[in-house]
Amino acid sequence: MAETGRALPHPADETPMVTSCDRRITVKCLRLPTADRPISRVTLDLGPGRGSAPGTWAALTPREARELARRLLDQAALAERETPAAPGALASPASPASSSASLGPASPGFPSF
Repeated sequence: MAETGRALPHPADETPMVTSCDRRITVKCLRLPTADRPISRVTLDLGPGRGSAPGTWAALTPREARELARRLLDQAALAERETPAAPGALASPASPASSSASLGPASPGFPSF
């Protein structure tokens, strides 16, 4: 009998991230057993925001998840440079690895946003 897909447990302290617009974002690893080899995906579940329709989700390969992470970091760095820090805001880590110049060009096969 074939086992259905299941989300792998995440660290106990890993609760969904809640954005400033009250949208819940959950990231997990999903394993789908197949006859020849299991398929693993990183799932991104975007829950509904305040008074909005139900959220959406995506299942990404590990390569796609890393590309998304790189793009998010690039955009976060850009947003930090263009927006003055709000009082009480968390300071961003000051490391060369956090600059977009060190992340390299977009991976081939992925569209640019």
